[in-house]
Amino acid sequence: MRPSQTICFFFCLSLSATALLAEDSKNARPNILIVTVDDMSCDSVGAFGCELPGTTPNIDKLAARGMRYHYAHVQVGNCYPSRNVMFSGRYPHNTDVEGFYQVKNPDYPHLVDAMKAGGYFVAIRGKASHSTPYQPYAWDSDLSLIDGKKRDVKNAQSYYDSTALGIELANSAQKPFCLNINISDPHKPFVKLNAAGEVTDKNTPSHVFRPDKVPIPGFLFDHPDIRFELAEYYTSVRRADDCFAAIIKALEDSGQADNTVIMFLSDHGMPLPFAKTSLWHHSTRTPWIVCWPGVTQPGTVDQAHMISAVDLMPTLLEIAKIAPPEGFDGHSFLPTILGKAQPDREMVFKVYNENSGGNRSPMRSVESKQFGYLFNPWSDGKRIFKTATTGTKSFRAMKQKAETDEKIAARLKLFQYGVPEEFYDYETDPDALNNLIDNPKYAKEIEKHRAAMKKFMQESNDHILEAFVQRNDPAARSDYVDQVQAQADERRKNKRKKNQLKNSRKNKKQKQDSKLFQLTVPKQIQRGANLKVIIDHQLPTALGEQKFHVTLKSGDGSRIERIVKTAKGSGKLELSLNVPTSQTAQTVSIAIFVGENYSTNLLHRNSGAIAITK
Repeated sequence: MRPSQTICFFFCLSLSATALLAEDSKNARPNILIVTVDDMSCDSVGAFGCELPGTTPNIDKLAARGMRYHYAHVQVGNCYPSRNVMFSGRYPHNTDVEGFYQVKNPDYPHLVDAMKAGGYFVAIRGKASHSTPYQPYAWDSDLSLIDGKKRDVKNAQSYYDSTALGIELANSAQKPFCLNINISDPHKPFVKLNAAGEVTDKNTPSHVFRPDKVPIPGFLFDHPDIRFELAEYYTSVRRADDCFAAIIKALEDSGQADNTVIMFLSDHGMPLPFAKTSLWHHSTRTPWIVCWPGVTQPGTVDQAHMISAVDLMPTLLEIAKIAPPEGFDGHSFLPTILGKAQPDREMVFKVYNENSGGNRSPMRSVESKQFGYLFNPWSDGKRIFKTATTGTKSFRAMKQKAETDEKIAARLKLFQYGVPEEFYDYETDPDALNNLIDNPKYAKEIEKHRAAMKKFMQESNDHILEAFVQRNDPAARSDYVDQVQAQADERRKNKRKKNQLKNSRKNKKQKQDSKLFQLTVPKQIQRGANLKVIIDHQLPTALGEQKFHVTLKSGDGSRIERIVKTAKGSGKLELSLNVPTSQTAQTVSIAIFVGENYSTNLLHRNSGAIAITK
């Protein structure tokens, strides 16, 4: 979607929102509560077949009240790009968020934009920077902060407080709420256990699992260090469940549970080798639960359809009765929530590009209900797969064991060096232990999945297409990886240059031309009112046309709204920014700079505190 289309989209949404808000209470739209956990495998949840009893009693209760999807996946095996897929309805190569970096000027609407334009109060707790193309984004409220203090991400009570605050703020704004509450567990650091298996963490979960009782995933192996790490992981899963219980209690205490749709899922699999930061079955399968009182049938399981994270935003907009924008890669699965059949849900497509350090190991996968095909152009026998899971006890145990065990050595080699193509029968081999890519018995299915992969790449404009078409040419594959790695390196280099320039300006206290513009704002403003900003500019002819970036900030420094205007020469700009009724801080401020971006701005000013009156 180009900028001109974006303007039309928001204009149309505004008209749509007006009509929707005029509906009587009988047809009122539901609240929406999106709860995610961080780094939790699907089969760590009791309702999804966990072999260890008692990991998720409260999440299991939600599954008993709602419906769960047996074939649900996220697109990406790591957090930042995975969450941006969820809230854009687009694959990473169409959001430009392929790794852990910001995209300042996205030309597509985010869930926040669509929900706000549709009349919802939209707030987030946790993972704010990982859930948007850049940060700070235009959430109505960041619930990670209460009274200006950052909440403990591992503390269950803090999730009750944040959820209750979000609902309260939405009520004050007289809007339905769309809350995204992100539970940090079981992301590392895990619950800390000592050698005796006792908790040494200040946030003690309601149950602790012993190393000798935990199940060993089939993609790992039995070893004391792996058992200990898994005990910490499963105990962290239980703490995530405690946090989930607190969120649900806050919802129930608010009296709005009966009019709230709950979506629950994980952003990807457990943070251990062969799970997180990859695209195997356990890397992306997610425990997706939908609970919509009066709509979903309690305790139901959908085993007919495959859904994935790219479908989340289209589905939420349809539930909220908000017209969707153009350009979605995913599509709403609301019919399946209503118990109806929906065609074209027989495969999901998965994408991985780079890790948090900017290291590219591009992969693509297509998974059907039974089979999974993977393409790994990075694998050339020389490159080593770089992933966050190499810092785990489990990886170190694998490296140590590989010195004396040929079977473990083969697993380590696959993990570190990979192979260009993989094909698995996930129905009988969910742990991806037996690569069938060269087995003639599966030739027909392999070609079927390859053809689906090529079609996906063509239709989604995936930059990996040419490398896939030339997958039998090692040089072509290597050239592609070199190209995308060079792009990632250049991006990181430019970021370092910007930071160096910024630090240089700070150190040298570089003088700016204070004559370029003057800023006029009121000394105080009422909640819900429009704050008038006047910019008197005197731009020399040599500067030509310049951009004025005007940001309304809350007293805690978070962004509320930004407007960009262009001007040249001498003149006056008048802007109006709304101070939301939901604003809890006692002051706001205006930050403004002129130039293409902040790091190279010509002049920046800040209004200072503007008092908010009742």
